[in-house]
Amino acid sequence: MATMSLELSRTIGEHGGATEDEAEQDRSIQTLPPTDQGPKAWRFLFGCFMIEAVLWGIPVNYGVFQNYYSRQPEFQDNTNIALIGTLATSIQFLGAPFATPLVKKYHAWQRHMVWTGCALCVISLLAASFCTSIAGLAVTQGALYGTGFLIMYFPILCMMNEWFVRRRGLAYGILYAGGGLSGVGLPFLMEWLLTRFGHKITLRALAVGVLLLIAPIQPLLKGRLPPSHSGAIRAVDLSFLAQSHFWVLALSNLCQGLAYYMPGLYLPTYASALGYSSRIGALILAASNLASTLGQVSFGYLTDRVDNVHILVFVSTTISAVVSFTLWGMAHSLTLLIVFAIAYGWFAGAYPVYWPKFGSLISEDPQPVYSMMSFGKGVGNVVAGPVSATLLTRPLTSGYGMGRFQSLIVFVGSLMGVASLVIVGWPLRRFTPVRRRFTS
Repeated sequence: MATMSLELSRTIGEHGGATEDEAEQDRSIQTLPPTDQGPKAWRFLFGCFMIEAVLWGIPVNYGVFQNYYSRQPEFQDNTNIALIGTLATSIQFLGAPFATPLVKKYHAWQRHMVWTGCALCVISLLAASFCTSIAGLAVTQGALYGTGFLIMYFPILCMMNEWFVRRRGLAYGILYAGGGLSGVGLPFLMEWLLTRFGHKITLRALAVGVLLLIAPIQPLLKGRLPPSHSGAIRAVDLSFLAQSHFWVLALSNLCQGLAYYMPGLYLPTYASALGYSSRIGALILAASNLASTLGQVSFGYLTDRVDNVHILVFVSTTISAVVSFTLWGMAHSLTLLIVFAIAYGWFAGAYPVYWPKFGSLISEDPQPVYSMMSFGKGVGNVVAGPVSATLLTRPLTSGYGMGRFQSLIVFVGSLMGVASLVIVGWPLRRFTPVRRRFTS
């Protein structure tokens, strides 16, 4: 009975306590499916995995497009090519603090938001296929795609938190792994399409593929709690901003976000500088993406079982720094470059699975903390584009980092090293008061 009361209180509190909904919620609460288990929960997670694999896989593997665009006569002298991929991936992160309260308010419209966001992603790819400039591609393949993904993604995360509680780390790991797993084959497909048909036909083919793959799984994306039609935006509890523990986590997250995407953007270009074909560049991305998939699932599993998340963050960021300084910096062969891609993908790619744990450590409502971490990663990702272009100023040689990539590699390794200093938050956790709103 205490558990049932807790469930009912959380349901009503989450949706604004609307009196006209209480009777319906009281009736439906008796038949709610269980959290963390059962066919409905796992079907929902499969649908989320597919969304991540199909829609997030495209911008995450933008390095293939960037390598192609940089070799085209009409684009090759443009320094803003990296901005396209940066916009596509950053808007989802930057919009997190604004999307979260709106998703909670319009709870009954969450599935409509998912449909709308998916449609915008398809439209953005079609629109990009008619663009003839980097500026046009930045608006369509970059900004519009990122906006569609933002509108679609946060309703899914809200529903995810309804379905998974005790196994939330594993669930988020499986969700994030979708983008990594699609990267195992998607870079090869994109590279083949670009080489044979050019970017216009490739973008149209991707749009059709997204539509055909996403439409059948939409019925799986249903929340666990009954919809509320009269929610209200409650004041967001930002008291965690006064805690030093939060700022330690936020600094680590920002530095990791600044560094993380740079290898993915430039590994195909690095392979080309070594004399390998664009297909080999796609192979390297595929290896990194597969490793990222395994890393997200394994570290997500560990966050549910290891109390001290600081240790996990320290391990993943420290190893990311070490392999950047050593394996990438000294990579003058395909073997060493692939080993770096696997090691970096496994450990650096796992970082977002820590965000739900960060939230539970320092706040009674984890979602605002998650949103702030997402925002910080977005800031880092936006800055990463122009910073990386500035760092690539040296001529190509045969020295450390092939000369041209030396500053970029040192930058990535140094930021990952700073991110590992999250370990200083370990003793701070004892002084972080977290009040639990509901108790059984």
